Parts: sequence; structure tokens; C-alpha cells
Amino acid sequence: MKEVVYSIKDRIIALIDFFYPPFSKLMDKQTFRYAACGGSNTAFDIILFTIIIHYVLHEQVVHIGSIAISPHIAAFLFSFPITFVTGFFLMRYVVFPESATTRKRVQMTKYLSVVFVCFLLNYGFLKLFVEVFGWWPLPAKIATTFFVVAFSYFSQKKFAFRVN
Repeated sequence: MKEVVYSIKDRIIALIDFFYPPFSKLMDKQTFRYAACGGSNTAFDIILFTIIIHYVLHEQVVHIGSIAISPHIAAFLFSFPITFVTGFFLMRYVVFPESATTRKRVQMTKYLSVVFVCFLLNYGFLKLFVEVFGWWPLPAKIATTFFVVAFSYFSQKKFAFRVN
């Protein structure tokens, strides 16, 4: 199984690095890989969010006992665990491969703490944009993503995947 993971990692890195040369004057390779992996995972998250809100939840409020969860928050809660896992593996093995020697459990804990703050930021911005500003859920999700990505990159680079 480990060989399969490393083979996939090598293919992803080769694909991303193939597109790097035109951007080499704008950013270093690690930043480009972060943009490619983060952008891909973000696109995956937005697609998943859209599918869930429209085709799974049918834009209906989710009732769990006496708790009512708005469809945009429920879609976010359903898509989050999936993109958390894909994001962690992309960051660990593709963007910050030099940090792969750090124990997964330690790194996952740090990554989880950064992602938890991102989770709170996502939740807060979605609530603000949809329920206070009256935006549609998809534009609110996209705008939220821009704010959270900046925070996420610097937190992951300086904290979660920092090499001692």
C-alpha cells in the first residue's frame, strides 16, 4: 500500500512541476505546489459542497432532533471531513515532503489545529455572508475560501509542516 501512495505522490509532483516553469519568476516551487494542491483541494471542496447542498440536501434544513442546521452549514459539515483528509496528504507528501519524516500523529495534530481554526473561520464567514449580508451560499463559500486560504498557507508553513 505504501508503494501505491508514494507512486501517486510522485505522479502528482511530476504533474505539478511540469507546469511550474512559467511561474518560476513569480513564486518558489513550494508555493506553487501549495497553490496547485490547495487550489485543487479547494475546487474539490466547492464541487462537493455544491453537490451536497443541491443534490443531497435539496437545499432543505437538516433536522437532528431539536437542532435545525441550515443547508449551507450542513453541506459544509458533510464535505469538511473528506477534504480534510485529502488536504492533509497533499500537504504532507506533495507540498512539504521534507516534513514527512515528522511523525504523522504529531503533524496531523498540528494540521488539525490549523484546520480547526480554518473551520471556525469558514463557519463564521459563511454565517456572516449568507445570514447577515444575504448572499447566495455558493458565492459566500467562494469568498470565504479566499480569506481562509491565506491564513491556512502561512499557518501550515510556519507551524504544522515546519521542519525543525
